[in-house]
Amino acid sequence: MTEKREQVVLLDEDGTPIGTADKATVHGPDTPLHLAFSCHVRDAAGRLLVTRRALAKRTWPGVWTNSFCGHPAPGEDLAEAVARRASDELGITVSDLRLALPDFRYRAVDAAGVVENEICPVYTAVTLDEVQVDPDEVAEHRWIDADDLEVAVSRAPWAFSPWLGLQLVELAAVRG
Repeated sequence: MTEKREQVVLLDEDGTPIGTADKATVHGPDTPLHLAFSCHVRDAAGRLLVTRRALAKRTWPGVWTNSFCGHPAPGEDLAEAVARRASDELGITVSDLRLALPDFRYRAVDAAGVVENEICPVYTAVTLDEVQVDPDEVAEHRWIDADDLEVAVSRAPWAFSPWLGLQLVELAAVRG
């Protein structure tokens, strides 16, 4: 039986889908613009879940980031992709899923020269579940106060994914 390869949706500069590519080959020094998503998950107490990327990740291994990220499959609804990834990566179900930053876009280059180049809508959600991480994706996780995260990212940005810092600024602006 052959292993199914995960595909990402390639985009033109206006965000229009123009094709697909194998996720395993798309991230490199010349990463094409593609569709992704990020999610920030809170618990019943209002704490925010942050995760540390697994050391085997191709991009930004070992850095702390938002709760989880992913790529929708071609034709997959974004909200369904978020729910799928929450289950696959963290073993949780999410509720109260809200699109917080529909037009978030970034490009960043990690220390190894691997480029992230994504249109990446940002969601917020809630879970009441106990986190059960996939160790291939997540090295560790913590529930923290959102204000403490903002302080940590501002004081030690190198310890966090670049998209997290950018998202926190934009999320704060949306909250007013």
